[in-house]
Amino acid sequence: MLRSLCLLTAITATGLVATPASAVGFQTTANNLNVRSDAYLSASVVKVLAGPTVVDVDCQRSGDSVTVPGRAATTWWAHLPAHGGYVTVGYINTSETKLPGVPECAPNPNPPVNVTLADVQAMFGSRIANPTLVNTGLPSLNKAMADAQINTPRRKAAFLATLVHESRLEYNIREIGDTRLYGGRGYIQLTGDFNYGPAGRYFGIDLLGNPELARSLQWSAPIARWYWTVARNINPMADALNMGKVNAAIGYPAGAEDQRRCDSFKNALRYLTGSVPAGIICTRPTAYAGDTSKLTRAQFDALGIAAGTVG
Repeated sequence: MLRSLCLLTAITATGLVATPASAVGFQTTANNLNVRSDAYLSASVVKVLAGPTVVDVDCQRSGDSVTVPGRAATTWWAHLPAHGGYVTVGYINTSETKLPGVPECAPNPNPPVNVTLADVQAMFGSRIANPTLVNTGLPSLNKAMADAQINTPRRKAAFLATLVHESRLEYNIREIGDTRLYGGRGYIQLTGDFNYGPAGRYFGIDLLGNPELARSLQWSAPIARWYWTVARNINPMADALNMGKVNAAIGYPAGAEDQRRCDSFKNALRYLTGSVPAGIICTRPTAYAGDTSKLTRAQFDALGIAAGTVG
């Protein structure tokens, strides 16, 4: 372990980056290690470290749990100031699950702002058919959004546009006419035993034995967060303005609904930012044109994302 004794300067693609004198040097252990914008597997990748290398760490933050073969699970992520992001401690050469001698990062100075009923009504108009019910669910939905790092206009717009089409933002909705045991329920319209089972195991509840929990006030929003970040990794798609891929990740059949959801995404962005940016993608990539609803996250990612990165 190397302790920096003076202000170091690192050269990155964006120029010179000052490394704090208090930073501590550590060795990474993986090839193609993702550096993420925050301490979450759903956070966007800002850089990839090609091979094991020495990195300076100025602080660490608790986030998503990561388990690396042969090591205990860790929730700690190291902030690399020279690379502008975080890597999981699981891929740093230490026997600890939390880095010794490294302080915790300061709290986020710009915490996410809660979405209100007035916000979603302005975004989606008549699609908010039951304002009282929507308002009842918003505290749990805002909590789920914070937990999922849905904290930028693009991520909020994609998530809310998806849910307003899935459930009208009503936490307890059941898909009309769907009498299947594991039919659509809740904010995200959780469907199929292939989703109820993993979601239940993730939260430690028996969704297969009691599927109605999926549309309870307690679990509807957390399950939507689970699908967005665990069953799929959708935040980076929203970051890229790729609503076509967001729609493919949700898993319904391709068609005219894709454009309707993309239009809602644009409306939400217009409300949240004052304009609609160029570069929004409304159509699905060819690789995702088929039925993706029953794919695992690994299978879905393999359709269009280059293999070989970790973290």
